[in-house]
Order: sequence, then structure tokens, then C-alpha cells
Amino acid sequence: MVQQPAHSIIAELEDAVRGGSSAKRVETLRQVTDLFLNDGERLSDDQVKVFDDVLCLLIARVETRAKAELSKRLAPLDYAPFEVIQHLAWDDEIEVAGNVLTHSSRLGTDVLVEIASSKGQDHLLAISGRAELPAAVTDVIVDRGEGQVIRKLANNAGARFSDQGFSSIVARAGADDELVEALGLRADFPQKFMADLLRRAKETVRARLVAIAPPAVQEEIKRVLNDIAREAPTPSRSFGVAEELVKLMKGLNELDDAAVYTFAESNKFDEVTVALAVLNEMPVEMTARLMEGPRADLILIPCRSAKLNWPTVESILRNRPVKPAISEQTLEIAQRDFRKLSMETAQRTVRFWQLHNKIEKEPIIRTH
Repeated sequence: MVQQPAHSIIAELEDAVRGGSSAKRVETLRQVTDLFLNDGERLSDDQVKVFDDVLCLLIARVETRAKAELSKRLAPLDYAPFEVIQHLAWDDEIEVAGNVLTHSSRLGTDVLVEIASSKGQDHLLAISGRAELPAAVTDVIVDRGEGQVIRKLANNAGARFSDQGFSSIVARAGADDELVEALGLRADFPQKFMADLLRRAKETVRARLVAIAPPAVQEEIKRVLNDIAREAPTPSRSFGVAEELVKLMKGLNELDDAAVYTFAESNKFDEVTVALAVLNEMPVEMTARLMEGPRADLILIPCRSAKLNWPTVESILRNRPVKPAISEQTLEIAQRDFRKLSMETAQRTVRFWQLHNKIEKEPIIRTH
């Protein structure tokens, strides 16, 4: 019953595609879409395939506005023609791809990962609004997305994140009050990242989180804030002997990657601290706060700026006298980030620290 209309329009379709005007092709596209919307739920797989073939043939020959209209009409349908949805989702024009990327259940994880890996911020923003998003997709979006995209993703309760995804998005939250708040209010936000998130938050954001968070989350936020408040500042101490040695080595042109590696392997961390300070022309006290602080990722920046090699950086991270010791997973992430971090970016960040004498809330630098 319902198969006949699809086949009865084939002759008209051939005329429209081969010799018809643009207006004729658009009108035919609307007619075919209307037929599908009227009968689509009752069609067999083979019948849907007929519509799929017809629509694919038509959308190759119509302008953006007509494709955008088709995208809007087909996106909500669980039974929408599969190939057409793929074509629309990959379109460079966001007016065409947007509705499908946000709403179509016909897009699997693999194709969403491919599109998120290759398209621009508008496409990432559309994907970030999907009702459900697996961690494989959010990992890509966190890595490539800019501010508006990341905030939309963090506010999407249906988005799922891997530990690496949460770690990366927290590292970007320092200067973004809305992002800090969105993460802090997520029901699935891991407790193990809460302290890092709240250390980055301004006092006003902390207060707002305490005020509006659900009771269970509120108690966790209060507990973490109390722990942060009890953290004693690193006492100032003298680096005199280490400074004398390191400056002597600098004068003899012996302060290089090999020297810093030897210091790290020998657990001489006063010397490592002074060496990084001297190589970067940073105050020793600032470098000490960084070396003894909770964030291993920040250490990558002066290490890259000082032109250290990864084996030396790894030795510093493994042997640094802080508890708990760095995990293998964190070390793998650090190696990846170190290789991405350019010398220019690292040196620019060090100069910023020198000017502002502040490292606690500096976000990790990622390059793409």
C-alpha cells in the first residue's frame, strides 16, 4: 500500500534531477519528504531504502536552505533514512548539519567521533547539545572545543565523561566561573577532582556553589573547602648552598639537561628547584611553590621553557618529594601534554608568571 507512492514518484524525480529547475528539485524534495513523513513508521527496511536513495539523489542537487529544511524535518525521527542523515550530518554548513547533529538518533558514536574530530566549533557546539553523549565523544570535544562549547558540554546532564575528560575540563576551568559552577553542580562529578576544581574557583563562585548545590553535593563541597582552608602554606627556607652550586655550574656552562637529570635521580630537589629557577630567570621562591604544589601539570611549563628532555622531566615528576606519588596514568597524560606544549607557549607562560608572580590558578597549556 505504502510502497507504491515511493515508486510512482521515480519518473518525476528523474525529470527533476536531470532537467528540472532548482525550484522543481526543491519541490520534488518536499513531496518525497512529505510522503516519507506520512508513511515512514509503517515502511519496511527495503521501502525506507527507496526513500533513502531518492533523497540522497535530490540533496546533491539542491541549495543549502532546502537541505536545512530537510534536516529539521528528519532529525527527530528514529526511523529517518540512514544515508541521508549521514550526508546531512557531514555537511560543512551548520544550518544543514546542526539539527541532525543535535537531535538524530541515527548517528552512532563512531561517526560522532569522526565529525567532532574534523569539523569546526559550530559543529562541536551542536553535538554538545545531544540528549545523550558517550565519553568517547566528549573526550574529543573537551580536547578540541573552545569556551562556549565546553560550557555547553559541562551543562549537559546527558553527557558522560571519562576520568581523563574530567581532568582535562577541570584544568581549563580556572578563569571561567560558569564552567567551574557547571562542573561543581554535576551529579556525576567525581569527588577526586573536587579539590582541584575548588582551588581554581573564586570565593564568589565557591559561595554560590555552597548556596545552590543539592544537599549531598553541598556537604562534599564544604568538606573540601575546609580541607583547603587547613592547608598550610609552604614555609620559606634557604636555598643558599644549592644556589651557590647551581650558579657556579651556570658560570661554567655546565647547567644543562644532563645536570638537572642527575639532580633529580639523586633526589637533590633543592638543586632541581634552583636549576629550573636559574634556567628560566624565575624567583626561586616561586619555583619552589610550583615544585612542591599539588599540580604536576604546571611543572611541565618551566621544564619545556628550560629546554629539558622528557626523561629528565619524567625523573622530576617521579621523584618529586610530594604525597601521593604521581600515578602512571597521570604520567602518561603528562608525557602527551609535554610533547604537545611548544617552546614558545612555555616561555610566554613563564614570562606571564614572572610579571604576575602567580602560578596557583594558571591553567594547563594545551596545543592542538
